Amino acid sequence: MGKGERDGANAYSNKHPGALNTTDTLIKDLDNFDIVMHIGDMSYANGYISQWDQFLAQMEPITSKVPYMVASGNHERDWPNSGSFYDTDDSGGECGVPAETLFYVPAENRAKYSTDYGMFHFCVADTEHDWRIGTEQYAFIEKCLASANRHKQPWLIFIAHRVLGYSSNDWYGQEGSFEEPMGREHLQSLWQKYKVDIAFFGHVHNYERVCPIYQNQCVNDEKNHYSGTVNGTIHVVAGGGGSHLSDYTELDTVWSIHKDRDFGFVKLTAFNQSSLLMEYKKSSDGEVYDSFTISRDYRDVLACVHDGCEATTLAT
Repeated sequence: MGKGERDGANAYSNKHPGALNTTDTLIKDLDNFDIVMHIGDMSYANGYISQWDQFLAQMEPITSKVPYMVASGNHERDWPNSGSFYDTDDSGGECGVPAETLFYVPAENRAKYSTDYGMFHFCVADTEHDWRIGTEQYAFIEKCLASANRHKQPWLIFIAHRVLGYSSNDWYGQEGSFEEPMGREHLQSLWQKYKVDIAFFGHVHNYERVCPIYQNQCVNDEKNHYSGTVNGTIHVVAGGGGSHLSDYTELDTVWSIHKDRDFGFVKLTAFNQSSLLMEYKKSSDGEVYDSFTISRDYRDVLACVHDGCEATTLAT
């Protein structure tokens, strides 16, 4: 998201033009939020602690009133020879220290964790360390997904900074992967096995919603309402918090349902064990520009997790 100046000045290159709009829009509607999750690339301090001070002051009206859950992105963690999965200098030498010590995280390893809130079970992964099959983090992700008590927390949400699912972002399109390389190939079987409802990602600075995916195919041809047993995981990129915006590929990504190259955020509302609403709101006005609902008997999910489910491909 980044920082903004309220005195009329602009930060160098004005790289975070939407940060104040996003912050202010969240504050205006904060009575209707129980928890805020900010997964990576938060302040873009990149090694300058004064920039963290500015960002924390900007966010204090939010963080002082509701739980504010975070995880490191590349601009908090990555640095050569630091143990990061990516050998870049994006963090300015922070190596994840401010991001993992300034905020409360319910885990000894503060870069990845699981947490329950209301009817949600969240599994927050750390994309700046290896997540592939056979790694410690892969075992953590499976344990987190498997530990969800779908009686108490029927809605299972996977969250990570880099896009480990699907994105129509321009540079992913040029690579031909439409994802962080080696992302979904290693995690797709876990999302399917444990019936993950939605996977949220940042990193790409725009908004995109993808159809429910099972084995690389859309498994529901509805656009805005999914009823009955939803076998696939819905992938959502919510990276338009405030920093400069990213372009989409010119290629036709048939699994993409809605795109918006603008600043915004998403809101999840669990009405009960069987009804969920996701809304995408623009930071400029707080209005809803995309939404979908899931309606199902949560006992169907329990049965599928226990016995396994077969998917029927309806559209690709």
